[in-house]
This record gives sequence, C-alpha cells and structure tokens, in this order.
Amino acid sequence: MHLSANEGIEGVRFLVTGGQGFVGAALCLELLRRGAREVRCLDLRAVSAWSQQLLDAGVRIIQGDVRKKDDVGRAFRGVDCVFHLASYGMSGKEMVQAGRSDEVNINGTCNVIDACHEHGVRRLVYVSTYNVVFGGKPIVNGNEALPYFPIEDHVDAYGRSKSVAEQLVLKSNGRPAKSDKSTRLYTCAIRPAAIYGPGEERHLPRILSLAKLGLAFFRIGGPDVKTDWVYIDNLVLALILGSMGLLDDIPGRKGTPVAAGQAYFICDGSPCNTFEFIISPLFRSLGYALPRVTLDTSVALAISRIFLFISTLFYPWLDSKWMPQPLILPAEVYKVGVTHYFSFLKAREELGYVPLVSPREGLAATISYWQERKRMELDGPTIFTWLAVTTGLLAVFSAACLPPVGPLKWVLDVHLLVFRSMLVIRLVFVTAIALHFIEAVYAWFLAKKVDPRNATGWFWQTFALGFFSLRYLLKRARG
Repeated sequence: MHLSANEGIEGVRFLVTGGQGFVGAALCLELLRRGAREVRCLDLRAVSAWSQQLLDAGVRIIQGDVRKKDDVGRAFRGVDCVFHLASYGMSGKEMVQAGRSDEVNINGTCNVIDACHEHGVRRLVYVSTYNVVFGGKPIVNGNEALPYFPIEDHVDAYGRSKSVAEQLVLKSNGRPAKSDKSTRLYTCAIRPAAIYGPGEERHLPRILSLAKLGLAFFRIGGPDVKTDWVYIDNLVLALILGSMGLLDDIPGRKGTPVAAGQAYFICDGSPCNTFEFIISPLFRSLGYALPRVTLDTSVALAISRIFLFISTLFYPWLDSKWMPQPLILPAEVYKVGVTHYFSFLKAREELGYVPLVSPREGLAATISYWQERKRMELDGPTIFTWLAVTTGLLAVFSAACLPPVGPLKWVLDVHLLVFRSMLVIRLVFVTAIALHFIEAVYAWFLAKKVDPRNATGWFWQTFALGFFSLRYLLKRARG
C-alpha cells in the first residue's frame, strides 16, 4: 500500500478511546501533527500525566466509560475513524479482576461497535494483543495464520477477553451503517508486542519499583528465551497505517480496503531476551542490583500461582492503595519465560509498516527518561534495610521504655546481655534518636539545595533510617 503520509488523516475527525494513556496520548498528538481536523479522547480518567499536553495540542478530552452506551454514543457523533485502545487487566492487580476485564474489554468493545454502526463511523482500528494466539506454548516467528488460543485455556481474563473482543471487531467488518446502508464500517486489529518507551506506565514502573525495594532479584527462564518488544513511535505508526488500510476510496482498490477484516502483528522486528535487552541495561543505568537468581519457568509458575491465590483472597480490596501489587502472576511468567515472537511481514506488505526507531535508539530514549525521572524522585535503600533499621530501633525502644511482658522480656534480656544495664540501654536509645534527628535536619538543609522538591521526604526518611538514607542524598549531592 503506497499512500501519502497524511492520507485519510487531513480534515478527518478521529476518536481515541483510552486516549489519556501512554499509547493513546502519543497517537492523539501524532494525528494532530499530521493534520487531523479534530481529535477526541474518550477516557475514564479526568486527568493523567498527558492531560495538559493533550489540551495544549488541541485534543478534545471527553471523560466517559466505554462500559456505558450513553458515554460512547455521545463521544462518537460526527466521527470518521475510531481507534479503540481502552482496556483493562493488562498487568498487576488488574489481572485478577476478571469481571471488570470482561466488562471493559468485551462489553465496552460491543458498545464501541454499536456506536460505530449507529453514527456511521467508517473505520475502526482495534488495539489487540499477542495473547489472542499465545497462552504459554512456544511460538517461533509466528504469523497471522495462527489460530486463536482456545478461550477456555487462557490463564488470565485479559487474554481471554481481548481475544473475544478482537473476534467481535473483525466479524463486524463490512457492517452497514444504521442510517445509510451505503456507508460501511471497516475494521482491523493491531496486535502489538510488549510496549516500551519514555513514559510507559504498565510494565517498567512496576519492575523498577520492585528493583528499588530490592525485590527484583530473580530472572525467569534462560538467556535463550526470546520475545518481541515494540517502541511507542513504531506502534503509533502501525496504528495510523492500519487506519489508512481501511480507506475504501483508494484508486484501484475502491470498495475493498486492504486491511479490512485483517489482524497484524506489530513489533520492532528484533526478538530478544527481555532481561538482557531492557531490564539489565535499565538496572545498571539506575544503579539497581541485577537479578542474580535464575528461576526455571515451572518454578516461577508455581510461585506465581501462590501470589494469584493470595490476590484472589483479597479480591474486594484490590483497588485499595494499601493493597500491594503481586510480585508475579502466571500470565506474566509466560510473557517473559516462554519464547514467543512473530513476523511483521504481513504488516509490511499490506500496510507498508517498517519500524522507524531501532531497538538501540528506543532503549537509549527509555533509559534517559528513567534516569531523569529518578533524579526527580526520593531515592533510598531497599526494603531489607528498612526492615533491619526499624526493627532495631523498635527493639531498643521496647527494651528501654516498655514493661517486660511476654516476648518483650526476651528482648530486654538480650539487650541486658549486650549493654549490661538499663541505664546504658536508655542512653543508647536516646543517642540513636538524637543522631537520627540531627542527620534528618542536615538532610533537610542539604536537600533544599540539591533536591528541594523532596526535602520533606528526605527529612522523614533520614529520621527513620539515619545514615542509611543520608548516604543516598550525599551521593546525589556529589553527582
């Protein structure tokens, strides 16, 4: 397919569901850059990290829920082309919430399809996933001829619901509009690999938060495991090319869009080991310890099922902020521990897709983003240091100030064995608190110069941890 760079974009009204997310925002901005008449964004969130940038660029932000027909219908009036990105259940605690995944991914997609039919939308590009054909069994250089993975065999609701939704979208291809039978809806599905780039909000923040806590000490599978990644700019290009492939007025192909009813795998075209390609370079650049333990996929799968069971027990509270993310879940084990990569040959031949950004360039941009982000955030020791220091302080406090009842008597006996008298124990406690306070005050004044936005955080963290926190601030000051 050989079209101009802005074919089917200039003078056209677009709507992007999930447009305030990482991919959606990048797509909205690129559509405007290419001359779109109007770009609307339908998102459940009132604000996101990209809201101001979208508003400044001229995107019309509509807060709404794809699960509600009225919200979808209100946003779709007068739209020519829709990119359906809104989804739920991709990672972490969301993966356990099967009911909501079905509501958003299946019912929400049905509402999108019906709104397209109701309002005469001509093009619908659906953002799908590799998981519609992958469910834990190795795939080497797969293509679009692969059958859908059996619905009942999916280990997570996200893969299952996205598979159902994709099939609904593709079966709606060619559906005539309700008010004008001559207007037809043409659909296609873009199946992206794992997405990375500056600002990615699903995978890397979770991995790096675990690394900061010292909990990312293991890798899954051997170095021979290979998977696909796709840089954000390459995915946005593929989405736009997909929308062009649904145009029904191209000379020589009038009435038969090349992408109509088709699915396309999209990646950077460089299968790699996840830990060697992105995790290890990121950890090195940010000063985090590299994973030293290698878990066999079967072992990791068994551990992940324990976390899945625990998360299920706390199902009613999964949305609560106090509820931590599970360390790893079965579908995530398969994603990083089982080889599965695909060819984008069909997308190249039919849509003209060729990655614009190489993996080396994409990784460099991603690392640069996270280095800058780390400089802006409060740094500190691992969770093991937190536990050791706070446990030590509490032990000295209990020995010095609390009556020796039950287990506290053992604590007191140990302290008396070491310090010989109650007077020395109390002096040690008072001295420790005084030193921590002095270090905290110094940290506050120093942070006012080198990291003013986090000065209060440095004070309280240093008050709790003493030099174990202060040394990170001193390192930042030297840098």
